Amino acid sequence: MKFISILTLLLVIVGGLNWGLVGLFGFDLVAAIFGAGSGLARIVYILVGLSAVWQIIPLFSAMGSGEFAAGQNR
Repeated sequence: MKFISILTLLLVIVGGLNWGLVGLFGFDLVAAIFGAGSGLARIVYILVGLSAVWQIIPLFSAMGSGEFAAGQNR
């Protein structure tokens, strides 16, 4: 499970960086590497989306159990 959590976190980071490039420069790195609208690019986008869901689940669990409070250490 730890491996999957690390892998999904890395994919979410890659997706966030890609969206940053799209927003700042209009450049989609995933589309540039795999081809715009290609099957491989779609797979990457799907994997990034599923990774975000995987990362959200423990976040909500932690918030519900009181483990996590926004701004707790500020």
